[in-house]
Amino acid sequence: MAAIASIDANVIGDFSAPLTTLTSSDTITFAPNRVQLLVVRNPTGGILTLKIDGDGGTSVAVPGLGNVSVSGGYDIVIGAGLSRAVRLSSIGAYCQGVVTLTGAASCIAQLFNI
Repeated sequence: MAAIASIDANVIGDFSAPLTTLTSSDTITFAPNRVQLLVVRNPTGGILTLKIDGDGGTSVAVPGLGNVSVSGGYDIVIGAGLSRAVRLSSIGAYCQGVVTLTGAASCIAQLFNI
């Protein structure tokens, strides 16, 4: 399990933006006080599903729906040769506690702090 380092994108001009190849299980640090953008590219020939799952998420109250479970994590389907991105604050209920990324080994990830 590797910890994916965040990239400080709140700079003037260009900056280094290293790529990280995901393994079967990696972690990220969710910073709710920052705008964080997770970008994941699938270089393989098949469809992969990235699961983002914080071990502290259980359920969240949603108006009109009541309590909704977030304990199963948030899935992002990434087609072969494609990339997907998510602003982590938009799925913050899934990012509580230790946040683990699974299911997308061989994908290339970048976590930007904007």
